Amino acid sequence: MDLIPLFGSYLPVLRLVFHTTIPASHGAQLLHPPGKIGRWPVMVFSHGLGGTKNAYSHLTGSLASHGMVVVAPEHRDGSAPISFVHSTNGSPQESVNYRALPHKPSPETDENRNKQLQIRLWELGLIHEALLKLDSSPTQLHNVLASTSQDSDRLGMFASALDVHTPGKISWSGHSFGAATVIQFIKSVYYHESRPSNGYTLLYRPSLHSSLVSQVTPSTPIALLDLWTGPLLSSPTSYLWSKPLPAYNSRDGSPPLAILSEAFFKWTTNLRETKRAISSPVGQNAALDAKPHIFYPNSSAHLSQSDFGPLFPWATRKIFKAEDPERTLRLNVRAILESLRRSGIKVADTSALDMELESSDTPGLEQRKGNQTIQLAQDHKILATDGSIKGWIAIPLNDSNGFANANGHATEAKHPTDAIVQGEVMKD
Repeated sequence: MDLIPLFGSYLPVLRLVFHTTIPASHGAQLLHPPGKIGRWPVMVFSHGLGGTKNAYSHLTGSLASHGMVVVAPEHRDGSAPISFVHSTNGSPQESVNYRALPHKPSPETDENRNKQLQIRLWELGLIHEALLKLDSSPTQLHNVLASTSQDSDRLGMFASALDVHTPGKISWSGHSFGAATVIQFIKSVYYHESRPSNGYTLLYRPSLHSSLVSQVTPSTPIALLDLWTGPLLSSPTSYLWSKPLPAYNSRDGSPPLAILSEAFFKWTTNLRETKRAISSPVGQNAALDAKPHIFYPNSSAHLSQSDFGPLFPWATRKIFKAEDPERTLRLNVRAILESLRRSGIKVADTSALDMELESSDTPGLEQRKGNQTIQLAQDHKILATDGSIKGWIAIPLNDSNGFANANGHATEAKHPTDAIVQGEVMKD
């Protein structure tokens, strides 16, 4: 949600960010994919309000370390604190400043939020085009990296290395407004031939000849972190809200994964709409029998799915009452990876250390890392609903008496956009 007003109160602490580095290497060489997978799987990750391309480096880096290429764009819709459009072909550099919009719905707010969403959808479409060029002919790409020939040559390592041509193989994920962006994008592409009734605002429609149309299928993996449903519920875009995710149109669909923070779990109105967003329509027979996966980690905050927790663990505990931010991120990564495996995406096994297992509990798989031997095992328990993982709570989908709050008591549900959200403050 909107993190900028909240961050202003803690500006002296947050100045430490300017002295924080990400353990990454500029221009690192891409490894050749193992023969058993042929090409590296690809995920596109969309950030939330107040986020940036770097704000989720712990999560995206952990996913990439399991053998996939994760693309984390910085949206230029005014949702990042500030974003820069670099100069190209003689045009000057431009900056896109943060644009604060009210969370309470109104025709003006809906119109402006839809403008942001429209930019985000267009950008995801451009990213898909760029991925195809990156894999097939990197020389087609311009204004990428620096302007030196050495940097341009580095793009060649992606040629024929990315699994971006097989339908349904690109994964899509996002946090908060980014999760809403992913849902709107997937539905806009999948239902591109639908003709909505009058009054509907078309935010994005791919070309009929675009390979994106064949890329998004019922098997497309989707992972949604703290989905903010408000941007999906405005009257001009409600036409797509009423349609199910593509997974429910095929027996071979990939059930979506939704991971909430405890803070968003307690936001009961948004929880109700999140369940609707990831489930098959009520009263309709879906082709897919499998149910969506929906969980939350105990003592977690909205910022727990970003780098904020590991960077500022004291502030996370003091301000948001969130505990063990690194474990929360590990649980998120484990669930996403296992969901990808079940969707047919070939990623590496989760280590026994991340699974909090003793080596004797593993099936004997091992991997060498330097001078160490790391035990590996498939992470089936992370998507189980039996409560076998401490602090990892499965959320029931069929609570017909209202949705339970964190204490197990049912609460009255309202429209989610009736909630006023500023940072972590969410009151029904």
